[in-house]
Amino acid sequence: MLVPLTPGWPKVKRSFFDGHVFVETFPALIRAFWLDVKIFLVAVPCIFVLALLIALARNTRNPALFPLRAFAAVYTDVFRGIPVILTIYLIGFGVPGLGLSREWGRPVIWGSVALILAYSAYVSEVFRAGIESVHESQRAAARSLGMTNGQTMRSIVLPQAVRRVVPPLMNDFISLQKDVALVSLIGPVEILRRAGIEKSLFANFTPYVGAAVIFLAVTIPLTRTADYLMARQRRRTGGTAIA
Repeated sequence: MLVPLTPGWPKVKRSFFDGHVFVETFPALIRAFWLDVKIFLVAVPCIFVLALLIALARNTRNPALFPLRAFAAVYTDVFRGIPVILTIYLIGFGVPGLGLSREWGRPVIWGSVALILAYSAYVSEVFRAGIESVHESQRAAARSLGMTNGQTMRSIVLPQAVRRVVPPLMNDFISLQKDVALVSLIGPVEILRRAGIEKSLFANFTPYVGAAVIFLAVTIPLTRTADYLMARQRRRTGGTAIA
């Protein structure tokens, strides 16, 4: 209510909320957003598998596998300690500099790899929390039935752990869907880079607003889904659901 009363509002409105520019650039932004979607669809299963392996390595109780447990701990510490944008810069510019073939030196590949490595560290901690939330008595009961540690983890612990961490996983993947735009910093023309190109062509910032609208159209339904899953989990575990 107060912003339109400011002296510079007419100029800002022309620069950021030009209807003509919005209509002209929106189709190009939608087409560019498809690259974001493809990167996301490739990254999610890779992150899921890698994060689960890291979480299992950190939770192993076999003394002979201590080096593996130590490696998993170092991995999570390193990639959670480095900002995602810096990981993308280091991998996206560093690996192609090794002289790989043109096919394997594309920035979009290594930008995606950087996202997978970074987010696997975060998601692995979510899985680890889910695994550790399963009560020790269930492991003891499985051992009393003659099940091995591997069978206990596969049949008893993991099914419960994965169900418990679905809501926080949704939140991580919502963040991933937005952070895919960071790949544009090393070259690929996805929605953020396309918005910058259109901004230069029209000398107007409205394309950035169009990009924001597209992201909101995707993230808001995902956020509401995550909220629904968290409320359902609270009801199942005996908590009080918020209306």
